[in-house]
Amino acid sequence: MVTVDRTRGYRVFRVVNTIILTVVVLVTLYPFVNIVARSFSDEFAIRAGKVNLVPVGFTFRTYEFVASDPTFWTNYRNTVVYTVVATAIAMVMTTCYAYVLSKKHLKGRTVLIGIAVFTMFFTGGLIPNYILISSLGLKDSIWAIVLPNAISVFNLLVMKAFFEGLPVELEEAAAIDGMSTYGILFRIVLPLSKAVLATMVLFYAVSFWNSWFAAFLYMSQNDLFPVTVYLRNLIAGATTGTSVGADATDMTVATNIKSVTMVLTVIPILVVYPFVQRYFVKGVMLGAVKG
Repeated sequence: MVTVDRTRGYRVFRVVNTIILTVVVLVTLYPFVNIVARSFSDEFAIRAGKVNLVPVGFTFRTYEFVASDPTFWTNYRNTVVYTVVATAIAMVMTTCYAYVLSKKHLKGRTVLIGIAVFTMFFTGGLIPNYILISSLGLKDSIWAIVLPNAISVFNLLVMKAFFEGLPVELEEAAAIDGMSTYGILFRIVLPLSKAVLATMVLFYAVSFWNSWFAAFLYMSQNDLFPVTVYLRNLIAGATTGTSVGADATDMTVATNIKSVTMVLTVIPILVVYPFVQRYFVKGVMLGAVKG
């Protein structure tokens, strides 16, 4: 009888859990599906509020308009370059720092961890950061975006916990065989850390891809902006009644051009995510659960 009750309770839990998760998925997907529908819809249908989940007055005209704007593709290229370079540098620095902090025999380890955690709660402030970047001559360069965000403390702590969970005996055996510290890291530790590395690459890539404020703050030339700043300026221009890009005053595309730009901006992340998704849960859980 106890087994039957437990089975019934578990079935009820699964049904309720399925319903709740389904509702969450639908609520999460709705805004994106609506944006996609608006991007393919006629401007008059959008203004009339007729577009919901299915395009009304299907058209590619706005996509053609955005694709014909050279500024968009210049900013898009900048975003790809910024993301690739920033993610690579962030992974190198985070991995090295996390590997060092995972060694409990390291002198000053507590101080180094404290310094990292301190930056999670306290920052220098916007104006001091701007003065620092300007005084270092990093304005209007990729380094103004890359260097200040090269290490995420959250990602650092996750990787540190992951490295601490690896068998110490493997590193000790490699050291006895004469392998150097860097040899142990590159030939023993990293091959065993593919899950957490893929997860951190995803975290950093999405963060840098979506970032716009640093470029908006430190870049003064339009040809250096990432595509997120292009999108920000587009939305701001629509709000204030000004325009961005050549022929942006064409009202036949003014209403849904923001939706088109959003769709084109998010496509690369949607393409990359399925390839690293299998590592995602495993990497985070192995780096966070200790026992």
